[in-house]
Amino acid sequence: MAIDLGTVNTLVYVRDRGIVLNEPSVVALETLGGIPRVRAIGSDAKLMMGKTPDNVSTIRPLRGGVIADIDVAELMIKHFIDKAHDRPSRLPRRPEIAICVPSGSTPVERRAIQHAASQAGASKVWFIEESMAAAIGAGMPVTEPVGAMVVDIGGGTTEVAVLSLRGSAYSTSVRIGGDKLDEAIALAVRRKHNLMIGEVTAERIKLAIGTARMPEDGCGQVIRTKGRDLVNGVPKEIEISQAEIAEAISESVNQIVETVLNALENTAPELAADIVDQGIVMTGGGALLDHLDVILSRGTGLPVTVADNPLLCVANGAGRALEDPIYKGVLIAA
Repeated sequence: MAIDLGTVNTLVYVRDRGIVLNEPSVVALETLGGIPRVRAIGSDAKLMMGKTPDNVSTIRPLRGGVIADIDVAELMIKHFIDKAHDRPSRLPRRPEIAICVPSGSTPVERRAIQHAASQAGASKVWFIEESMAAAIGAGMPVTEPVGAMVVDIGGGTTEVAVLSLRGSAYSTSVRIGGDKLDEAIALAVRRKHNLMIGEVTAERIKLAIGTARMPEDGCGQVIRTKGRDLVNGVPKEIEISQAEIAEAISESVNQIVETVLNALENTAPELAADIVDQGIVMTGGGALLDHLDVILSRGTGLPVTVADNPLLCVANGAGRALEDPIYKGVLIAA
């Protein structure tokens, strides 16, 4: 079993079955008599975000690609393992699990993930760096003596790596991803329109009209959104243009481009020559942001392509690394 333990979504890959679970990394806790208990996990919990009574709270136990609340994360991982097995694990099969981690995660953060997975029922825990898993899932030639660059943009982090011969010649991780874009959109709406919106609404705006490039007509598509007027304190509906969104997220987009440029500057000449031929491959949910590939290509002067099914690349790659002996060596024992 392989788990892409993402800040926004968690995906589970099971041998011979492929991706069997893709749900939001959200847990809803209900407090009764001072004792918290799980109300919902995954998709059901996400529906409650921003809409809960005082005794119910929704928690995202991962931030920046790593565990922020180990107890809640443990409950969530156990729930997803049980769901992937289609049964509660009173007498669980204790699977061998590969978990994807950011290249910049610390030993303390990795121990927290290992502990949560072990307590959730894993017999053995392996780590695989997200960038390597993404490259394998995208079908890149990571086992050959050829330089390959992957840019994996998730909810909490962006992973940039140059890979060759089952190893990483250069890798870096920055805490910029879909969450940062959502925060930027919510802040821009608040500043310009005096309207407060939640993170779910900000994400909905991003998915509907988000773009990395300023529209040619200076406005682009328009979407209506609702929130709370900060002046009058009442609900209000406004129109937001694509140009406003492009401006709001431009700083984060520029930081991603800057991270890729830094990686290219630190790449050995022979590997850099291969990247000129192979180009850059983008994976992760952030790769679906409209025109981001164009902006990255313009900033680096290199061809940029978006992988097929970029959201599934990391989970598929981790699963293949567990199954296929050709990838032996990319897994790290916890």
